[in-house]
Amino acid sequence: MPQAKAKPRTKPPQERREELMNSAERLFLQRGVGATTVDQITSDAAVAKGTFYLYFSSKEEILAALRNRFAQDLLSTIEAGIAEKAENDWKGKLAAWARSSVAGYLGSIRLHDIVFFEFRPPSREGLTNNIIIDHLSGLLQAGVDAKAWSVDEPRFTAVFLFSGFHGIVDAAYSRDKQVNRSRLAHKLQQLCFRAVGLPDG
Repeated sequence: MPQAKAKPRTKPPQERREELMNSAERLFLQRGVGATTVDQITSDAAVAKGTFYLYFSSKEEILAALRNRFAQDLLSTIEAGIAEKAENDWKGKLAAWARSSVAGYLGSIRLHDIVFFEFRPPSREGLTNNIIIDHLSGLLQAGVDAKAWSVDEPRFTAVFLFSGFHGIVDAAYSRDKQVNRSRLAHKLQQLCFRAVGLPDG
């Protein structure tokens, strides 16, 4: 009778790393970054403290990893929204970018504020150079190549639209936590259309 395969005693490194990040995220949301210790993170993840340092050199490094994951998750939301549009529906793609950006940001705004703002002052670098801007710049350039719109400097316009998106969502949220997402997304869509010379609507 063949013997059953023994279960691996350790988890794959990527899975263990994700579990540590999930524990850190959960505790940062509950307690705040400053009040959370590495001991608490490893206890929540049910690993020895030494395991933490196999993946991260400090609490600041796991926080940086959470920032990167937040940006990647937002980008995935945007890409999924755009993917629903037909290949030649450039106006629809730009509208989807605006709608998905608003939905993704507002859907995780507490986490955003904790990982980006609580433990350090806001960085100009993040508002001018990130994967969301890179992706939008690529979308704008693709639209130029397809002659769907006219943009002199796609990267410049992408920074402008990203900063505008960030600003109008923050302004709306600071006035009322129950933001009307549809209305806000519509306003951002109109701004995007104007930036590339498309008619409103």
